Amino acid sequence: METEILASAQEIDFSFFALFLRATLIVKLVMLLLLAASFYSWAIIVTKFIQYRKARAEAAVFDQSFWSGNPLDELFDDVGPSPDSPSEKVFAAGMLEWRRSHKADGGLIGGAQSRIDRSMDVAIAKEAEGLNKGLSFLATVASSAPFIGLFGTVWGIMHSFIEIAQQQNTNLAVVAPGIAEALFATGLGLLAAIPALIFYNKLTADSDGIVAGWEAFADEFATILSRQLDS
Repeated sequence: METEILASAQEIDFSFFALFLRATLIVKLVMLLLLAASFYSWAIIVTKFIQYRKARAEAAVFDQSFWSGNPLDELFDDVGPSPDSPSEKVFAAGMLEWRRSHKADGGLIGGAQSRIDRSMDVAIAKEAEGLNKGLSFLATVASSAPFIGLFGTVWGIMHSFIEIAQQQNTNLAVVAPGIAEALFATGLGLLAAIPALIFYNKLTADSDGIVAGWEAFADEFATILSRQLDS
């Protein structure tokens, strides 16, 4: 008898695709949701790595130009009022307000320093928003995917117990497929959540570092303009 049960259990296909096909509709929807969340999370992760690498490279190139000793007006003329690089946008925001603060006779309108600082702060905030776009989705997946997978597991186990009760049979061939399908949902939840959590922390730290670099540049640039204002 035991040999027959083991033989029947061995004949069952326990591949991932087979587990998905045998699952109930609710568990299938949970699995599809988790797979979609995982794929989208990886798309965000790859996109952010490319975006952050580009932002660092552009900041390094601009810093070299900024500290080359060339006049700021010439650098601004080269950059233009609407540059593509985030670092250049922060610089352009400050220079635009600097030029707007000059009167026709060459004098300065009062409060120029505070307006320049606010202009650069606004530019940094806009660029930081672009850097952080998508990270909230990673945080959501990291926190919710295990619970979604657990919901699929609970539903699958409940369905398995219902089948056991209906068939009046508790042998391995009846119990194992349902339990495997249920645990597969939890596995998918962890598969989506763990990378999302790891890379959310990593990308958040990288984003904070890039923004801190922009803020440091804005402070240095504001100091330079402050000297000119005082002189």
